[in-house]
Amino acid sequence: MSVTIKDVTYIAELAKLRFSEPEMETMTNELNNILHYIAKLDEINTDGIQPLSGIYDPVNVLREDVELQPLTSSEVLHNAPDRQDRFFKVPKVIG
Repeated sequence: MSVTIKDVTYIAELAKLRFSEPEMETMTNELNNILHYIAKLDEINTDGIQPLSGIYDPVNVLREDVELQPLTSSEVLHNAPDRQDRFFKVPKVIG
């Protein structure tokens, strides 16, 4: 299968693109090169190879839970820009 200038014109119209004649010829050649490369990939024997969803095997990185002392209210609120008693004070969001 090869791409013609007519195909590139149709694709350009769908994508709302405008190409000059030299650009149309360049695009035609580039798309044909891509299709030629994909045809080469089709020749590769992939029998017995499992499909992948990514290049890395997903592995969960887990750590042991370590129980620590909880923070006090004053420690939690220490860096708060504004507070009222034991609570964070924030600007009103809903009218």
